[in-house]
Amino acid sequence: MTQKIQPSTLFVYKLIAAIVLFIGMFIVAMVFGAANISVKDIWFALFSNASDDNISIIREIRLPREIAAIFVGAALAVSGAIMQGLTRNPLADPGLLGLTAGANAALAVMIAFIPAANYFGIMLSCFLGAAAGAALVFGIGAVKKGGFSPLRIVLAGAAISAFLYAIAEGISIYFKISKDVSMWTAGGLIGTTWGQLQVIVPFIILGILISLFLSRQLTVLSLSEEVAVGLGQRINQIKAILFVVIIMLAGASVALIGNMAFIGLIIPHLVRAVVGTDYRFILPLSAIVGATLMLLADTLGRTINSPFETPVVAIAAMMGLPFFVWIVRKGGHAWS
Repeated sequence: MTQKIQPSTLFVYKLIAAIVLFIGMFIVAMVFGAANISVKDIWFALFSNASDDNISIIREIRLPREIAAIFVGAALAVSGAIMQGLTRNPLADPGLLGLTAGANAALAVMIAFIPAANYFGIMLSCFLGAAAGAALVFGIGAVKKGGFSPLRIVLAGAAISAFLYAIAEGISIYFKISKDVSMWTAGGLIGTTWGQLQVIVPFIILGILISLFLSRQLTVLSLSEEVAVGLGQRINQIKAILFVVIIMLAGASVALIGNMAFIGLIIPHLVRAVVGTDYRFILPLSAIVGATLMLLADTLGRTINSPFETPVVAIAAMMGLPFFVWIVRKGGHAWS
């Protein structure tokens, strides 16, 4: 008689496969680009004290850039998964629900009024802006009874995002800082430094760890709040913590690379199709797959028109928009 494989065992196999794919994509991202880099150069750059032009390019330019892609992809994917679970909305995504637009607007305000602000100050302003953007969207969505329907929330997100982007653009033009703001809002990884990573990455790691710790509670919340209350969960406290995690992850991502939509929408759907509805499995796999997809998007952006760069936000949009349309056509029946 054939013994049935446990879901946790199957998940381990899927996780290993995702990690192998991630490592392969990381190597591809490190090799391909305007500079001619070999796998041997990567090995020496990572595991030796050798030094030449190619190794310097890897250590000072390409490696911090790809590490940024990894953590931003993981942060956006995990935040999107949490948002979809909390709201039971298949269209939830930090870029579609006002978080990244709010962070961009706050960033423009910070650059205009406190130009001497350090990177930590810019990151805090992005956190506050993301929180304000989310509050506006969900506030509008809650005005009418039954307002948290997927369509209403997305429409509110589109309206608030357009409003906040207009504010950011108006501030940039009035204070003549368009060039400075566009360097952040274009959605690029170019110019990422080790100093920026030292400030941003700990917040992303902390946010992902907290989400993993609360993944069991999120699974119950994603199914039914009544069941969660019946099981004795403190749903208001859990929701508050998870919303703080979403803001932390989205704000850190914007502070590092600017606006980035669709990554948080695509990845949770793909992962959910592979591992089911248990967020103990969805969140860690989303982090790995999100990092992999972000590495792919950045690699395509660097190589499609080399030596010139295609903005990674454009690559992500080209991958994400058809997926978004497909989900809208489905009507979110999977959440019913």
